[in-house]
Amino acid sequence: MKYENTFKAIDQILWKEQGCGSELDYLEQKSWMLFLKYLDDLETEREEEAELDGKTYKRLVSGFYRWSQWATPKKRDPQTGKMVLDTVNAMSGDDLVEFVDQKLFPYLKDFQNTATQTDSLEYKIGEIFGELHNKIRSGFNMREIINMIDELHFQSAEDKHEMTVLYESNIQRMGNAGRNGGEYYTPRPLIRSIIKVVDPKIGETVYDPACGSAGFLCEAFLYMKDKIKSVKDHEILQKETFYGKEKKGLPYIIATMNMIFHGVSAPNITHGNTLAMNLSQIQESDRKNVILANPPFGGNERGEVLQNFEIRTL
Repeated sequence: MKYENTFKAIDQILWKEQGCGSELDYLEQKSWMLFLKYLDDLETEREEEAELDGKTYKRLVSGFYRWSQWATPKKRDPQTGKMVLDTVNAMSGDDLVEFVDQKLFPYLKDFQNTATQTDSLEYKIGEIFGELHNKIRSGFNMREIINMIDELHFQSAEDKHEMTVLYESNIQRMGNAGRNGGEYYTPRPLIRSIIKVVDPKIGETVYDPACGSAGFLCEAFLYMKDKIKSVKDHEILQKETFYGKEKKGLPYIIATMNMIFHGVSAPNITHGNTLAMNLSQIQESDRKNVILANPPFGGNERGEVLQNFEIRTL
């Protein structure tokens, strides 16, 4: 209930924003702040694990760009001894919006250029913030939302599970708000039934050519995760199993973050149109073992895409 009440309260605030007119906007704007809070908790967890092993963990998001620095700087309350928001140094109003638009987003977007590997979390962060735009124009509204999100924690399995379940329900509402809900959301009981019948195995590759919010890939990961028997199996699931492509910008962003929330640290999801690939140019290396998809039906394609197909439907 903690997450559900927080999400509802955030939606009430976003309802007041001129640039946020639907569930699609609400989820998009919640997502980038949730993601940065989740990432900060994840990096703190990795830092603590490395310290226990006598190693050093180098944070991806460092310095003032860490959530705990720019979003929620803390100080110790002299009366209670607890860490509380440092209201003097916590940005709000125009200062907060200016920092997010002109410094934070460009810094995170540049991860695409500084990452040494395209299949890394660092690169995925750059991709996400290269596509996203902050639509919250009131820094006071943003401050309220940040304070709410900071109360959420993603370091226990229970917290992560509760958050992902609620996030999925928000994606469902986003799909219902769009003109074609199937672009974003396929009912999860249907997905789980299909996956159970197909029964993908560790070592097989799984592909969704029109992945929307990555429901098939997230559920396939959860299904296959129960089959892990070794460290190698874990690495295979993380890096060499799940692949997706999504044509439209917003579902592509949501898909990437959704998989990260579900536990795939650097999703192999690309932004592009599967139909734009010439079938005669597909190589053996492009083949996948399992296709799990709910492709969109209807809609139009550009002429250069249509020319890839000799046979047309009416």
